[in-house]
Amino acid sequence: MVSADVSEGSPPGLDLERAAAILASGAGLTGPLSGSVISGGRSNLTYLVSDGTKRVVVRRPPLGHVLPSAHDMGREYRVISALSAIGFPVPGPLLLCTDADVIGAQFYVMEYVDGVVLRGTVGVAPDRARACGEALIDLLVRLHGVDHEAVGLADFGRPEGYLERQVRRWHQQWERSKTRELPLLEEVTRRLAEEVPASSRAGIVHGDYRLDNVMFSHDLSTILAVMDWEMATIGDPLADVGLLVVYTDLAQSRLIPPVPDGFPTGAELAARYAAATGIDVARLNWYVAFGNYKLAVISEGIHARYLQGKTVGAGFETFGPAVPRLIERAREILGE
Repeated sequence: MVSADVSEGSPPGLDLERAAAILASGAGLTGPLSGSVISGGRSNLTYLVSDGTKRVVVRRPPLGHVLPSAHDMGREYRVISALSAIGFPVPGPLLLCTDADVIGAQFYVMEYVDGVVLRGTVGVAPDRARACGEALIDLLVRLHGVDHEAVGLADFGRPEGYLERQVRRWHQQWERSKTRELPLLEEVTRRLAEEVPASSRAGIVHGDYRLDNVMFSHDLSTILAVMDWEMATIGDPLADVGLLVVYTDLAQSRLIPPVPDGFPTGAELAARYAAATGIDVARLNWYVAFGNYKLAVISEGIHARYLQGKTVGAGFETFGPAVPRLIERAREILGE
């Protein structure tokens, strides 16, 4: 039997002693194990696990308040497996454990990627920051150009009616997560449902594509891996563009950790995407409003877990106050 070094205790949500045999057979970890939570994530839990020689990354659902259809480890594992097979930059998949009895939930293991997540503004020259932003949007163009049927993801989602379902789905998630009533959210839900644009094409949608969900090489010249595929599906690619604009605008307004000076604006990223793909972005404001709305619902779910004491790490107290501000931004973008 493979032993696990739990002298300092396993990290929350990952019993290393119980997982040791699977990590040995599927990921090649053969010595005493140690693990730690990788900071930055606010939904699924991500761990760095090592046997002293080799390092891997483990992903599992959050500890509490798991909504129906959310945090599906099998879907994450399937999409990174499909993309890894064609050379798209994702962490290499190693194993999927569907036996929830091992650590209390399904989990999967992927290769450790030695790189840099670009957060904050220190030490990045403006020209390099711009290049990183351009690389980020160019890789999104590449993702949306992947033939999802050819890579085995034909049944990974239903593109017909995707946007209508997204509005319904996220409102349902709100109803399951909410910790207070927000009448403005109901108004925004109605407006989004009434004004859904016609989708021009279908493709792989990451669902949470942003700067700190990619890993750059240490010299910031190359994106080594796109991470956090928990919301991936087949749908309207402009949903990714709209949400990336939201994150970029929030960062440049310093409402979330800022991007470096010189990083392209949300409008510049959208324009570069449109030029590369030929996709009409005339209705992009709807997608940006929806991105704020979706982020508000996600934040409420995180806030609910925080109130239940089911979060791991620091910074979770900021999510509750952000929810009404995000809904207000969505209403402003939709206009009167």
